[in-house]
Amino acid sequence: MELIQIAVLALVQGLTEFLPISSSAHLILVPVLTGWPDQGLAFDVAVHIGTLVAVVWYFRREVVTLLRDWFASVVQRRQVGDSKLAWGVILGTIPAGLAGLVFKDYIELNLRSPLVIAITTIGFGIALGAAYAWGKRDRSEHDMSWADMFAIGVAQAIALIPGTSRSGITITAGLMLGLSGTAAARFSFLLSIPIIVLAGGLNGLELLKASEPVDWNALLIGTALSALSAYLCIHWFLKLLDRIGMMPFVAYRMVLGGVLLVMFL
Repeated sequence: MELIQIAVLALVQGLTEFLPISSSAHLILVPVLTGWPDQGLAFDVAVHIGTLVAVVWYFRREVVTLLRDWFASVVQRRQVGDSKLAWGVILGTIPAGLAGLVFKDYIELNLRSPLVIAITTIGFGIALGAAYAWGKRDRSEHDMSWADMFAIGVAQAIALIPGTSRSGITITAGLMLGLSGTAAARFSFLLSIPIIVLAGGLNGLELLKASEPVDWNALLIGTALSALSAYLCIHWFLKLLDRIGMMPFVAYRMVLGGVLLVMFL
């Protein structure tokens, strides 16, 4: 891979993983639109590791608190501090984990196309706009019930379809359930940690079985760039969310989906 391809793909992954615009869609589309060869599984794993490092580091205090309270709740067999939120992250991960195991091959073979991405980009963009416009937005992530957490987890499972956006659909579900924009985003980002670990582990196992040579320089550069850009993206997204809302992302999805329909229909 050339340096420009490494840099563009790593920055695209880092900037789109946590914005409600679908990182998987962009990683599929960039090679299609530029004519670059597919970046390969190893590079995809590397840039996802970068985004994992970014979200864990950004929420390091929350992650430590959640782990501490979760272990305490297991030992004491009762809710301790933020243990309910920790259990909620686990509960919300189950649907996507099971769906990934069952449908991963089908999705890889049948749904990674620009036309599918165009339809999901527009459709779930409309859903995000509706949820932001009509949601009450008066609850925090700590106010969620078990049913709320599981519902957001089911929404996350739908994000296996390229173009949906994992952060986009989980934020949409949170807004529909009455969470504030910031609360929906924070829970979405916390929910991303185990799912990125699971997806990275699964792809890592596939990578170990492959016999392709590994360009370690490309992987290291890609990991570093995706981590840095993802960290900055999380910081500024949460900082500006109350000011700009979700409509700029809805508009972007409409434009992107429309362009793709014109190009590939």
